[in-house]
Amino acid sequence: MLRTRTLLSRFTRFGQLRLSSTISIPTTQKGVIFYESGGPLHYKDLAVPKPGNNEILVNVKYSGVCHTDLHAWKGDWPLDTKLPLVGGHEGAGVVVAKGENVRNFQIGDLAGIKWLNGSCQSCELCEMGHESNCLQADLSGYTHDGTFQQYATADSIQAAHLPEGTDLAGVAPILCAGVTVYKALKTSGARPGEWIAISGAAGGLGSLATQYASAMGLRVVGIDGGDDKAKLFKSLGGEIFVDFTKEQDIPGAILEATQGGAHGVINVSVSEKAMSQSVEYVRPQGTVVLVGLPANAVIKSNVFHHVVKSFSIKGSYVGNRADSREAVEFFTRGLVKSPLKIVGLSELPKVYELMEAGKILGRYVVDTSK
Repeated sequence: MLRTRTLLSRFTRFGQLRLSSTISIPTTQKGVIFYESGGPLHYKDLAVPKPGNNEILVNVKYSGVCHTDLHAWKGDWPLDTKLPLVGGHEGAGVVVAKGENVRNFQIGDLAGIKWLNGSCQSCELCEMGHESNCLQADLSGYTHDGTFQQYATADSIQAAHLPEGTDLAGVAPILCAGVTVYKALKTSGARPGEWIAISGAAGGLGSLATQYASAMGLRVVGIDGGDDKAKLFKSLGGEIFVDFTKEQDIPGAILEATQGGAHGVINVSVSEKAMSQSVEYVRPQGTVVLVGLPANAVIKSNVFHHVVKSFSIKGSYVGNRADSREAVEFFTRGLVKSPLKIVGLSELPKVYELMEAGKILGRYVVDTSK
């Protein structure tokens, strides 16, 4: 066993920090890995990675499960994954080692590993704060082994600082889902008191989008299916729920409820039909924001109505370091929470099955110790 100096090792059942004198780093760990796109997911012993000169090594306590992880496993996006691959990109844990150039983290700090694992920091996009669009971006659980393992590495510049005492299980989904929807809401340009419509409002992303929108002073219309999702949506601060399993004219229902359409629309569902439908109920001068990434999907908008209503369609892709810090602050202030279910890392294949079947309510988080 390798040993480093430090601060912590034990956690309470709430995921909060207890202090002790040492941190032990094993040479092997448990993780979930696949060797070919769509191939078997193996829960097995893996080597513990070593951090590079600019990286930190995080003992991941919890990792959220995102729909992007399903795409990474299937390999159905037009961007190749590394193979073999350990997925996951919503990891929260403790810094147990760091490279010689790292100055912004200390051993024992709490840290989050995000989708954007690292970027070049020197291109035009990075300089302007569009780090996620960097052409040399390194992506956790996609081009860089991710957080479905007990120890994972991250570039220290992009890793998220988490305050001492943070609920690590609760904050894990914030590191991708929370940051992503928070950035999308900012991209919509909707102002306090205006209407925001969220397509997929009670899923993993949508349940957080509903809370962020409410905390930002927006009035929220949620589109999703089923009584359980309606109940969850209302409990999170949503105002009007449109059930696509019951409502025949979704655009008409939203136009009537909002008296003219939503000022902003956040598409977090993975339905191509829902995305194209959203342009029908956005308000003139409003903004449709695309977040969900159904494979090979195309959004269609009638040119006449697009011009006459003068609305915008924008893509929103995770967020930069400032967005991440702000999104985490909403969580630590108690303004948003993650409606989550915690399962063992060994149960990850079952979570993928539920995700494929569209049966996820809220967010699943894996405990890497199980």
